[in-house]
Amino acid sequence: MFDFSDMGIAYASLAMLAMMIFLLLTGMQLAFVTGFVALVFALGWFGVDSLPLISSRLYSFVGSYVFLAVPMFVLMAALLDRSGIAKDLFDAMKVVGRRVRGGVAVQTLVVAVILASMSGVIGGETVLLGILALPQMLRLGYNRKLAIGVTCAGGALGTMLPPSIVLIIYGLTASVSIGDLFKASFLPAFILALMYMVYVLILCRLNPDYAPLPSDEELAVDREINFFKALFFPLLSVATVLGSIYTGIASVTEASALGVVGILISALIRGELTVDMLKDSAKTTMNTCGMIIWIGIGATALVGVYNLMGGIDFVETTILSASGGNTTVTILIMMLILLVLGMFLDWVGVALLTMPIFVPIIIGLGLDPIWFGVVFCLNMQVSFLSPPFGPAAFYLKSVAPKDISLGEIFQSLLPFIVLQVIALSLVIAFPQLALWWQ
Repeated sequence: MFDFSDMGIAYASLAMLAMMIFLLLTGMQLAFVTGFVALVFALGWFGVDSLPLISSRLYSFVGSYVFLAVPMFVLMAALLDRSGIAKDLFDAMKVVGRRVRGGVAVQTLVVAVILASMSGVIGGETVLLGILALPQMLRLGYNRKLAIGVTCAGGALGTMLPPSIVLIIYGLTASVSIGDLFKASFLPAFILALMYMVYVLILCRLNPDYAPLPSDEELAVDREINFFKALFFPLLSVATVLGSIYTGIASVTEASALGVVGILISALIRGELTVDMLKDSAKTTMNTCGMIIWIGIGATALVGVYNLMGGIDFVETTILSASGGNTTVTILIMMLILLVLGMFLDWVGVALLTMPIFVPIIIGLGLDPIWFGVVFCLNMQVSFLSPPFGPAAFYLKSVAPKDISLGEIFQSLLPFIVLQVIALSLVIAFPQLALWWQ
């Protein structure tokens, strides 16, 4: 077999990148691409003796206790998707929102925040809002691009708001406290959601035709909403999950299990808990978690091999040399790399491939890895909406009316992407926004 060690780490890094790009272009899944490249370079650089070391690294990743929180939060999202809890919540908030110009768009964002705080899974929230909120705003005569942008950007807030699965994966990869990450991300996520709301209200104030007010007859129908039924269960779920984490009563893993139990009890009391609902939720959870685990296995193997090759030290030296040792420039280079990768790769792959390299650099610069976790999540917020492969846009397209094209969705997201970049810049410039709780 060809001895890759003769190439040197610089050329080996280029060869590894070229092989990954080629295999991805063939249509091979990212999990198998990273696993295959890791195997080829492990054998070509070290020989067969390196394989047990790589397998032990995989076991430590998959066997992490905190990793159990991922399927629990995914299951919460799946149960929410199949119950009427989210629909009743949206209908109740609509009563207040419709009395203000642009209010339905704002209350869609409020519902998005509550749903994100219940599950932390982006796909389910975007689909739910696409089913509930988008048709409602279009029926009320809202501007199409405003309605599309609010629905898609609101659904993506699950990336930032605790209990975000992005934060959990980052915490596992960077070996930092996930509870601390949840505390750190709360204020930046709130600021981003508030920026969305202010933008919507200002836009509708300047352009009244973007958000017509309802008639008295339409408002009369809203009075039939059962507010207790609509608000009690979602708020109880949020209080149970986040309250138990922030007060220290339960760990993240234990709180995720409490959340699942809470949703199950809520669905049972509401008369919505059925065998078919449980089966569908379990299948969705298995599919999502299977994807995350396989990507994690491939990326962990690749990073492990690259680390043994001396690649992480090489990347660190290259980035620091390019930045001239300037901390701000180093951060900006990392952000650029993450933005580019986020346009083409799943966030799980981006996190597992880059964080083992970036986090040691951050610590070496004397910066807080908790703060960097929040910055990373804000960066992934941008990637979720950015063309050509922004996943939030594809999730929305799957449930949007047929006359709404993918191109129109991406155009509608441009103002929200600008707001995300502004929020990202604020947290980079003022780290205390993420470290307020310390």
